Amino acid sequence: MKRSTLLTSVALTTAVATLLVQATASNAMALSEQGPGVSASDTIVSFDVSEGTSMAVSASPDGRFLAIDLQGSIWIVPSEGGRARRITDVFNDARQPVWSPDGKTIAFFAYRDGGYDLWSIAPDGSGQKKLTTGPFDDRDPVWSPDGSRIAFASDRGEPGKSSYNIWTLELSSGRLEQVTANVYENRLPTWSPDGRQIAYSSTRDGISGIWATQTSDHRERELRRSTGRIDAPSWSPDGRLAYVVQEGAESRLEIDGAPVSGSENVFPFRASWRPDDGFYYVSDGKIRRRSNRTDRVSTVEFVANLQVARPAYVHTRRDFDSTEPRRALGIVRPSISPDGSRIAFAALGDLYVVPTTGGTPVNLTRDRFLDTDPAWSPDGGRLVYSSDKGSGLPQLWIRDLATGQDRRLTTLDTQPIEPVWSPDGTRIAFIDANGQWGVAGLAVVDVETGQITRLSPTLGQPGRPTWSGDGKQVAVSLSLPFSGSFREGTNQIYVAQADGQGTPKWQIPIPNLSIDTRGGGGPVWSPDGTKMAAIYEGVLRVWPVSPDGSPLGPPRSITTEIAHSPSWAGDSRTILYQSNDRLKRVDIETGVVTDTPLDLTYTLAKPAGRTVVHAGRLVDAIHDETQHDRDIVIEGNRIVDVRPHDPALHAQADRVVDGSGLTAIPGLIDYHAHVQKDFGADVHRAWLAFGVTTVRDPGNQPYHGIEDREASEAGVRIGPRIYTTGNLLEWQRVYYKMGVAISGPAHLELELERARALQFDLLKSYVRLPDLQQRRVVEFAHNELGVPVSTHEIFPAAFVGVDGTEHLGATSRRGYSPKQGPLARSYGDVIGLFGHSGRWITPTNFGALSPYLEAHPTLRNDPRIGLYPTWAQASVRTVRPATPQSIAARAGNAEGIKDLFDAGARVVAGTDSQIAINLHAEIASYVDAGLTPFQALQTATSTPAELLGLDAGVIAPGKLADIVLVRGDPRDDIANTVNVRTVISNGRIFNLGELLKQGD
Repeated sequence: MKRSTLLTSVALTTAVATLLVQATASNAMALSEQGPGVSASDTIVSFDVSEGTSMAVSASPDGRFLAIDLQGSIWIVPSEGGRARRITDVFNDARQPVWSPDGKTIAFFAYRDGGYDLWSIAPDGSGQKKLTTGPFDDRDPVWSPDGSRIAFASDRGEPGKSSYNIWTLELSSGRLEQVTANVYENRLPTWSPDGRQIAYSSTRDGISGIWATQTSDHRERELRRSTGRIDAPSWSPDGRLAYVVQEGAESRLEIDGAPVSGSENVFPFRASWRPDDGFYYVSDGKIRRRSNRTDRVSTVEFVANLQVARPAYVHTRRDFDSTEPRRALGIVRPSISPDGSRIAFAALGDLYVVPTTGGTPVNLTRDRFLDTDPAWSPDGGRLVYSSDKGSGLPQLWIRDLATGQDRRLTTLDTQPIEPVWSPDGTRIAFIDANGQWGVAGLAVVDVETGQITRLSPTLGQPGRPTWSGDGKQVAVSLSLPFSGSFREGTNQIYVAQADGQGTPKWQIPIPNLSIDTRGGGGPVWSPDGTKMAAIYEGVLRVWPVSPDGSPLGPPRSITTEIAHSPSWAGDSRTILYQSNDRLKRVDIETGVVTDTPLDLTYTLAKPAGRTVVHAGRLVDAIHDETQHDRDIVIEGNRIVDVRPHDPALHAQADRVVDGSGLTAIPGLIDYHAHVQKDFGADVHRAWLAFGVTTVRDPGNQPYHGIEDREASEAGVRIGPRIYTTGNLLEWQRVYYKMGVAISGPAHLELELERARALQFDLLKSYVRLPDLQQRRVVEFAHNELGVPVSTHEIFPAAFVGVDGTEHLGATSRRGYSPKQGPLARSYGDVIGLFGHSGRWITPTNFGALSPYLEAHPTLRNDPRIGLYPTWAQASVRTVRPATPQSIAARAGNAEGIKDLFDAGARVVAGTDSQIAINLHAEIASYVDAGLTPFQALQTATSTPAELLGLDAGVIAPGKLADIVLVRGDPRDDIANTVNVRTVISNGRIFNLGELLKQGD
């Protein structure tokens, strides 16, 4: 694909950049008001682009101007082409502009305050106005022919029962009318020329089509269907119907069944018809105009100016040398005993108990296994918990506190976690993880017999169970979505019968307000069954309930500080909770809060003595060459010398590693992998077995991620070092269990303070966090913590100093990606934003594994795959044939990766997977994209290490001793990175055989 030349960038002062934006739009805020970057030392770079990714176009009625939505702002372009003028500021996330019939107003939908609403603005940038409000998302506006109404798609309705339907807004009165009322996710409406019908895209019984509804009586009929996906209908003034079909390896424009766009890659937005002749649409990143009479196509060239910030701040660096005691912050699932005298919790890989008055906790398990999720029996004599001892993957165990004896309770192919005892002590409820991202069923096990009763099929990442006071119900938190078009919803309460009978019911204490997170936000039922507690808007709230969990009153706040992981004492009056780095108890009647101080520390595991590694070949990730017959000298955990092989050195060493027939490369770094407790400790061993010595986790349950980091540092968990954060920072709606549904700016500040207290290594601005709040996250992370910010977004993320972006594709709140158009292709705006900012991109090339395994089929049966859960093994061992669409997407991803790399983006390898073979597939895909094997190796070694501020990623004196010995030379064949034989992680030596051992 031909790329437009990126114009020369120039570093600007903030004042100059301010004048530039003021000149481009009469009403656009000055850069000083918008906040370019977050530090006076940030460098602002301005550059021009002439291509747009996932861009829509609309022509003015008089044909003189075009409106486009380049990277979340509305711009005006002369219809003959030229320089684009921005008329909205950069924080609107404004999309899909449409001109009113009289040409005086442009409508669009935007996400400025945390939800998609309809907006309008004059073409000169004046009079911007919000047209709809409320907790629902309103999208895809289009004017009626007489200009009196706007049709749009909205998820208005009752969450869990609603879907996207077509509505109209009467401009004069503000009256809303629902046009369609079905479950088919109706989107992208268009009016018939006479205003009597509205057509829209819809998928029914798996078939994508275009349907139309009469505005008078709401009768519906089908207009078109497709074996692919059909979108964006647009009726012409003379009654023809244009639409976009994405099918196989093409995205094409059709009119009344006839393809008209040839080989162009057409974006799935409405064609905009001219009143005289032809229409406009966008393909291949360009604005196209076609004539009705001649079918001639022309390109409307435009130039738009964008600005990015190159952030400058003091980066916090982890200490991997000091062996002074470190305070443990990763306190997981603290639970107060029924009599209120003790607290059980997990930390540093083990279970602990401490008096509620505080002190030094007693380590109950003290083993090498991952022990977690403790819960008290009603009599306080036993703990049930999850552990991977004996099987290599988590199962439920019961500890008798009087005898210290453990009994294994479950033997399942899946991973039971987060157990909770029934009020009578005879049963234990748990969630049964059986898929990616914590999807799990809800089940109950009989304590004496081990018999299991399933209460539900697989659920979407449920929270921890909680029992009703009478033991007849079990509740979990689940996300209740607003529609089938978008996965995000609010966390509400899902109540099932404990005997597995009946139909589960939803309980919604506060409509449209989410429990903060399913990963530690509750609910928890009081032992007497009369109350529930959960975390809302960052704080602990309690409300009365009936025996079946129905709310009997509104939740009231019990704390003013941030809270997490509440548990009740047996008096149904005392609640234990975490607040930042403290454990606290609150009396819900008096409001008195009492601290439980913990004296729990650990020391960095740092080997002593000298190690010499004799490498037959060495690729240091600094120089694009293979060195031969080298000795790597290690003192403790750091490399002190790399020199020609000398047998005399070996006699002086405490340990010698013979890699004379192997190649030494730096330990690999997976820059994007979410660590999950349901994989047990084996996932950490598997990372090492595949040569991964550092994992960056950009989203986790907050205390879980810190426990992973500390257990690694302390050496109690064999595995890579961990860089971690807490929840994905979401806004009001949430999808992942590891996400938090932030309710507003005050709640965000509480989350940021938790980040400070737990010393996160990065912050993750997620999909629905508004752009203005993302700017606040950057300001706090850079100036207060000295850590980077990550996001799925690219603009205005690049403008406010967000350090980098996860995924070339992946989820977007828009339903389409601003980083890629159809067939996974990226265009000049995307390439420019990364190239001129020098930001990093973690492509997470999701299609990489299949072709990698096709080329290396024996890896499907690699014994290292056996370290993972059954479902995860299947993701590697199952053959998935390629489709024309997947082949085209691979090509688009590859082209984008190479373009980004050549433009100056920092490409870093990450997988978004716990299954480490994906990292080898990822870097191999970069070679397929056109990088050299050495450049691809650097994406998983020296480049991510530099971005992490980590003294590793290369083999050189002074660096941490992270070294992998592989068979073959990766510079000859990048696939040789997978041939791991020995791993040295932070100076500790592991051979492949010992890493493959599971259980006892």
